[in-house]
Amino acid sequence: MTPTHASDPGATPGLSAADAPPVPDARHTPHPRHPRHIPHSERAPHSQRPQPRPAEGRRPAFFRSSTWRAFGYHWLSLLLAPFALAYAVSTVSLGASFLVTFVGLIIPAAMVAAARYWGTINRSLAAALLGRPIDAPPPFTTRPGFFGFLRSGLSDTAGWRALAHMGVSFVTSVTAACLSISFLVTGLGCMTHWFWSRWLPPQQAADGTWHRGSQILPGVFADSFWWQAAYFAVGVLFTFLLWPAINNGMARLQASLAAGLLGPTAGQYRVRDLEASRSSSVKTADARLARIERDLHDGTQAQLVAIAMKLGDARDRAAGTEVSPELQHLLDSAHGTAKEALEDLRGLARGIRPAVLNDGLDTALESLAATAPLPVDLSYRLPVRPAPAVEAIAYYCAAELVTNAVKHSRGTRVSILVVEEGADMVLSVKDDGTGGAAGGGRVGTGTGAGTGLAGLAERVRTVDGTMRISSPAGGPTVVTVFLPLS
Repeated sequence: MTPTHASDPGATPGLSAADAPPVPDARHTPHPRHPRHIPHSERAPHSQRPQPRPAEGRRPAFFRSSTWRAFGYHWLSLLLAPFALAYAVSTVSLGASFLVTFVGLIIPAAMVAAARYWGTINRSLAAALLGRPIDAPPPFTTRPGFFGFLRSGLSDTAGWRALAHMGVSFVTSVTAACLSISFLVTGLGCMTHWFWSRWLPPQQAADGTWHRGSQILPGVFADSFWWQAAYFAVGVLFTFLLWPAINNGMARLQASLAAGLLGPTAGQYRVRDLEASRSSSVKTADARLARIERDLHDGTQAQLVAIAMKLGDARDRAAGTEVSPELQHLLDSAHGTAKEALEDLRGLARGIRPAVLNDGLDTALESLAATAPLPVDLSYRLPVRPAPAVEAIAYYCAAELVTNAVKHSRGTRVSILVVEEGADMVLSVKDDGTGGAAGGGRVGTGTGAGTGLAGLAERVRTVDGTMRISSPAGGPTVVTVFLPLS
């Protein structure tokens, strides 16, 4: 559709009351406050195990729920470890086998990327059973095309670290489960030896006597009271002291191994903090630009309107009296200069950050389409409102691309499409001109960066967006901008 032109609240002032400063309206209503992103450096470190609650901390370790959750973790790890080891060995062996075919490397590349799911499962188990929340590594991102996916999969650090965990955890899981189960069963067996030893088959000693207790040494059987008491004491030691220490110690080892191999690396933490800092800087800059635009609109612009009105009134009064032509010319010139300064100020304010963006990107694009020299078809199908900084970047991209189409494309029509694609907003601007705007593909840094399409690409990259250009000779020219919604 081609939006109709809305009335311009910022028309050039004349000599009537219509030139009075506009009353601030809903355009300047600030956006609702968005949840503040907390950088990783400000968050409580996930690698630290939360302290047990006081009521549980006073209990003996054998009776703590955390001890038994760790015991359950050892059992689950023992069941999953063989499958994980088989997967890791298969991935490496398939990679070595298909290395000569090159194209066949797509299978190990996919298996490396899929190994991330093992990391997800183990992080969930560590959080639920060991009380050790672990941050997830950055999500897997794939490059376009077959070779792009091949390169992305084979170079996925998180996938390879998950495979390493599969191999190492097989040893630690089997060791932890065997030690924990052995100490617990030994302790419980010793504590109850007095009960179940009566069903042992009788054994004859060297002196001809018969015994039913366990044989400790040749001719020595644990069937007397003191031997049964000694067995019971050993059972108490194993069950209530040694087993919780071994069980929980191996659980801490497993948790540390999972945190070391399944969580982000120090470099990824650093990148995450830098991204959070950059996001905060972008939001702060956008808010500062909005404040400058609002101050110019409500302050300086209103003062210039008042000056223009006073000069116009003075000129009209002087016209009915006997004044020198020089004074009359001076009043006319001052009135014209004030009006020109007002127009320049309005253009500057629109360039800083259009006030219409406060009503949403859809309204801003409708205003852009209505005032464009060429007919503009606008299709806006975005179910949610993007972040303010993203809205501003999308608007500037659309405005610059429409201006380029008007100046250089020699086309007759422009279309703007805004849709949602996953977690991104896709802005597509198409004209029916002669094409040849730039080489196809992504636009990045290079000569001329900071101006034109290269400048738009730099602006888009400030929020981790990308821009693609398709402009074959003869047209049409299609510029597609991918921006995160949040």
